Amino acid sequence: MIVKVRVIPNCEDNEVVSRIGSVLRVKICAAAADLKVNTVLRDYLAEFFEVPLKMVNIIRGAKGREKTVEITGKTEEQLKNCLDSIP
Repeated sequence: MIVKVRVIPNCEDNEVVSRIGSVLRVKICAAAADLKVNTVLRDYLAEFFEVPLKMVNIIRGAKGREKTVEITGKTEEQLKNCLDSIP
């Protein structure tokens, strides 16, 4: 499944804030200038979708706030159910 993610850096806690259409807004507790944001984002999305870390890949936008992320390791339906649980 391909997911578009809007990263909000420099937050106190990692969390999915909301979903606007097919775009996830995710708070990440790493500095925007630091490329560590990508590592923290991958770790958090793997935990959120309950898939192994190697199943979460940033396809586009590694240096920007808007990223395209590919998540595999579960069926489309299971991943869609995770997305539907977001307000």
